[in-house]
Amino acid sequence: MTNQHFETIIITKEVKKIKKTKENSVQNLIPISEIKEKGIIKLKNEKYIKIIKVNPINYELKSELEKESILNSYKTFLKSCNFNIQILIQSKKENLSKHFFILEQKKKEKNEKEKIIYDQYINYIKKINSENKSSSKNFYIIIHQIDEYQRKNPQFNSEKMIIDKLNENFFKIKENLSRCGNYVYEIEKKESIDILYSFFNYRKNFEK
Repeated sequence: MTNQHFETIIITKEVKKIKKTKENSVQNLIPISEIKEKGIIKLKNEKYIKIIKVNPINYELKSELEKESILNSYKTFLKSCNFNIQILIQSKKENLSKHFFILEQKKKEKNEKEKIIYDQYINYIKKINSENKSSSKNFYIIIHQIDEYQRKNPQFNSEKMIIDKLNENFFKIKENLSRCGNYVYEIEKKESIDILYSFFNYRKNFEK
């Protein structure tokens, strides 16, 4: 074995070591311990959260009387939350490649004047999409474990009891927001993973 081969082996081992160290560093930064069913997440600090999804309403299309009723119901919802919550809004850029492909196929069947109109429309949609104006939004509420309740109730320390309390608060939110016209529901494990992935890969998703 030559000195060059020996040096190559040493460098390769060092590169692998650096990669492994980076992977471990990234894992240490992510506070997730376990992803459970129905939006339940166990954190590394042994605490739990629950992610639920909310379907929005078009407030601007409501009458003045309906708007007043919605605002009053929303105030009631906020007052009923004697626990910590976070509201998460995720914007997702639409993938219009399939739509563009269909338009290009249709354009082939048109005359020259119509092709120009198709090109203008395609360019307009591409411009809007590139400016991130063409996007869908998902609305979530993150329910946090109640530390104060646990301190006052020492027996409140099993995973089942904590999850039961999170689910109880989910139904409280669901009941109150339904009065505003919102549909609130639990998410599947796959959607929990997608939310966390997009959160920890924000820049990658933003640049798509």
